[in-house]
Amino acid sequence: MGLSWQQGPLGRNPNGQFLVAGVPERVLYAEPLRRRLRAELGGQTVVQSDDAVLLFEPGRYPVAYFPIEDFADGALVATDHRSTHDDLGETAWFEVAGGTRSAARGAWQHVALPEHAAILEGKVALAWRAMDAFYEEDDRILGHAADPYHRIDVRHSSRHLVVRAGDRVVADTKSPLVLYESGFAPRWYVPRGDVVAETLTLVEQQTFCPYKGIASYYDIDGTRQAAWSYRAPIDDMAAIGDLVSFEPDRVEVTLDGERLALEPGQTVVSHGIDRELGIGEAGALLLARAA
Repeated sequence: MGLSWQQGPLGRNPNGQFLVAGVPERVLYAEPLRRRLRAELGGQTVVQSDDAVLLFEPGRYPVAYFPIEDFADGALVATDHRSTHDDLGETAWFEVAGGTRSAARGAWQHVALPEHAAILEGKVALAWRAMDAFYEEDDRILGHAADPYHRIDVRHSSRHLVVRAGDRVVADTKSPLVLYESGFAPRWYVPRGDVVAETLTLVEQQTFCPYKGIASYYDIDGTRQAAWSYRAPIDDMAAIGDLVSFEPDRVEVTLDGERLALEPGQTVVSHGIDRELGIGEAGALLLARAA
């Protein structure tokens, strides 16, 4: 997903390759965000900055680092806790004090940076899930820091897509949509009218994607979570609203007669400091956006 996650160029399983010799196994990249970013905790803005820097490291979503002077007075409380980052050295941790509550070890700073990492000098990162909210300008950013290298394109197609579960045809369409998302193999979506409705059994599980919205899942003839749909996606993803996509490793999906296979490295795994919004909270936020 983007530059350093999934199959991005700095990810652990990149889709492409660098055409130079001797590329290190771990490549870290940092760049100025060039957007106004702020964080809130306990009903108070703890930091607002036009000079945040994004750090990309393999297998992680980007992390925003703020100039320490842009934090509100008293927002950072030094602690005795220290740790060591494999690439960036000794790390000091802070308690973050908000209006009505605090976050223990909610922020950190690399205090013995190597010379080549000077762009992070004097900057402090916030644990995403420890804060109440992050905003770019006045729009809330959900899930994790926005990756400027992440992109989604949805395209209409006239290719023939067929889905089967055993000998049973589940979907048959000549008007699928294909979703191209940074770091992922293409995903194919089928209009509801081209899906045999009774083959889908809605299950309780839902997941949240900060780029597409809340996904609902379906079992097909006893095969668990073989399909999913964004019933009410984020505005930018309206084209795939209520369409159905199918897991090619759980049911048979053919495109112009050629069977699709699930590519490695496509499973989304929450990790590190990235905040997992509950479905209820995410749903409320999406409704607020639409209001």
